[in-house]
Amino acid sequence: MSDSPNSATNGRIGYRYAEQMTPPEPERVTDVAITTHPHVFEVDPRLMERWVLQQQFPNWDSLRIMNSRADHLAWMHRHFAYSVVTGSELLAEVEAESSSGPGGEGPTGV
Repeated sequence: MSDSPNSATNGRIGYRYAEQMTPPEPERVTDVAITTHPHVFEVDPRLMERWVLQQQFPNWDSLRIMNSRADHLAWMHRHFAYSVVTGSELLAEVEAESSSGPGGEGPTGV
């Protein structure tokens, strides 16, 4: 028997399907959202399967995508955005408009 690290697998690299392809048990966040990996929120796949064929991603690929979101967003901002507006700024603007509506009478103007 050889002392090489791959002697037990005859030089082959092992692949554990369940370990690679089975995400952690989802936790319900809201009635339409779930989370599997930390900080990964997604629409409950059962709500989408009628319209969109669901794909299985290996766990490492889901985490790779999640970890590269900030880089992708920064790239998009550098290439396409004249300015970057935060969500809190947008919400404050919407709230200000809805509370003062036309004539200051509320969101419907009534």
